Amino acid sequence: MTLASTLPLPLAAQPIRRRVFEILDAAVIDKASKTCEAFLAVMVVTNVLFIILESEQALHQAYGVYFHWFDIASVAVFTIEYLLRVWSFGAKYRNEDGGSWRGRKEYLFGTYGAIDFISTAPFFLQLLMPGADLRALRLCRLLRIFKLSRYNSALNDMFEAIKEERDSFISAMFLLFISCLLFSSLIYILEGHAQPEIFPSIPAAMHWFILTIISGWGNVDPVTYLGTALVIFTQVLAIALAAVLTGVVSTSYTAQVLRREAMYEREIREVLADGVVTDEERIRLRQMQAKFGMSDEQVAAIAAQVDISGLLAP
Repeated sequence: MTLASTLPLPLAAQPIRRRVFEILDAAVIDKASKTCEAFLAVMVVTNVLFIILESEQALHQAYGVYFHWFDIASVAVFTIEYLLRVWSFGAKYRNEDGGSWRGRKEYLFGTYGAIDFISTAPFFLQLLMPGADLRALRLCRLLRIFKLSRYNSALNDMFEAIKEERDSFISAMFLLFISCLLFSSLIYILEGHAQPEIFPSIPAAMHWFILTIISGWGNVDPVTYLGTALVIFTQVLAIALAAVLTGVVSTSYTAQVLRREAMYEREIREVLADGVVTDEERIRLRQMQAKFGMSDEQVAAIAAQVDISGLLAP
């Protein structure tokens, strides 16, 4: 008789729940977590591909049954995944750090929990209301593509970079707003009399400005020389604004990667403070590696800097 079999069910289930959490959340990088990650990623990509193909009437009429059954299978997989995440995220924090409720609340009300729920909810709503037209809600299935960002830290890194440089973005948006008011007013004055049907008011001119900033052309050819010069200047402004924002994000992104490497190196040095690397400390380092999305090569390079590659080997 094993020790687990003699324990009450909640205690006996704790190692299983912890293992499920490590696999689903990639808290520990191993074969099981990588296999789970690859399987769910393939399911997401295939789902999105099928949703796109299903929108083609000819394909929907010819293969509608197959699309339907694949959707059912996908919803089953993603529902099981969702329930397992709700259950296993209770193992994320110890009792003194908030316990099961903290982990589950973090998932349920977090970005990924919302995506997981919204991407599967339309299927069950269709079952509850079979006669209702839920085509708009069914498009929420496309949100499943955002599930891939869970396995790639690039999107999170970009959002973090934007968050850290929010002051620069706010300043850029303020300048863009001022430019919109100024240039819209000028194009209304310069082109309003020549093209009254296109620039009947300043709000209509703002529509032109926004299109020009976003796409490089506002679908309008100016008829005055000053209007032509203003359009060219507006297009140059759009290119300059994109370059500035791109530079801000790329600089912040690079700084964030360097900061994570520094945090990982600092953690390694703290682990080595007593001269011994325990199994718990080794697991914590691997969890930090997974959280930061660091490759084995990056970890090896950091380990080489402090000459402890042999101590960190699993």
